[in-house]
Amino acid sequence: MKVDVLTLFPEMMDGVFRSSILGKAQEKGIVSLNAINFREYSNSKHGTVDDTPYGGGGGMVLKPEPIFSAVEDLVSRTSTTPRIILMCPQGDTFTQRKAEEFAKEEHLIFICGHYEGYDERIREHLVTDELSIGDYVLTGGELPAMVAIDSIVRLLPGVLGNETSAVTDSFSTGLLEYPHYTRPAEFRGWKVPDILLSGHHANIELWRREQALKRTLERRPDLLDKVELTDQDRQILKRLQNERESGR
Repeated sequence: MKVDVLTLFPEMMDGVFRSSILGKAQEKGIVSLNAINFREYSNSKHGTVDDTPYGGGGGMVLKPEPIFSAVEDLVSRTSTTPRIILMCPQGDTFTQRKAEEFAKEEHLIFICGHYEGYDERIREHLVTDELSIGDYVLTGGELPAMVAIDSIVRLLPGVLGNETSAVTDSFSTGLLEYPHYTRPAEFRGWKVPDILLSGHHANIELWRREQALKRTLERRPDLLDKVELTDQDRQILKRLQNERESGR
């Protein structure tokens, strides 16, 4: 996969792209991550990329020319058809499902804005997707883009050491993930559940499923309306709900 990020602050990406999983993914040749300063595509001798809004109002608006030129230049260098993603608070909320969708692409181009916003023609005639990581506003699109890229790249085959890790993550199954434990078996009097020490894999899987259902019921019950549940899942949920009600 190739990922290009158009930003006015490419130095913000350096540490993230070189570190941890993203750095290793690049070393393995699984992904190429590039931060490009779209100021370089300005048609102004001063490198201007923003201007005052028509109709008045506060703030500055990113001009269309530099961003169109930057994207068109990147597209001209590839034989693939990239997804062009605008990071903005008005976009679709980024989810694990979105990450899985983007992980199937060969080329992604992220556009990171600043100032008051983008010239609307960028939205209308250039981008294929608009993404937001939550209902709040940041100073720019760099942090949201890095969040999305990290979430997407870790799903690519060969990136994670354990290929089942991404499959069992919270939200990948539609449920929150079950609790994890490791050595020592007892720490300050707190013991690992006996079932995990039993070596009985079928019982362990059943326990993990029940714990995932329980955690989702307690913390994100809204997710249960979207996940495909088995008859056994429904029986477990009914018992858990009865236990909650009797414990009130």
